[in-house]
Amino acid sequence: MTEHSIEVGDRVRIDIPDETDPDHDQLHGRYGKIITIFEDDANDVTGDDRDAVLYRIQLDDGTETDVRWRDLRPP
Repeated sequence: MTEHSIEVGDRVRIDIPDETDPDHDQLHGRYGKIITIFEDDANDVTGDDRDAVLYRIQLDDGTETDVRWRDLRPP
C-alpha cells in the first residue's frame, strides 16, 4: 500500500514508532478501516503535498481518529 492507493474501505494498521509522539500510546499498533478521506492545509506548513490529506479511521473498537499517510500500513 502506498499513500496514493489508500481508499475508503481499506483496512489499515496505524504505525507510530516514535514513542515520543503524543499519539503513540493511544494509537500505535491499532487496526481499523478508512471511512473518509479529506483535505486540509497542513501541506502549507510541512511543504509536503501528501500532508494535505487526512484519513479518518474507524478503529476496531468503533472509535474514530484522523491520521496522515505516514502513520498507515497494510494490516
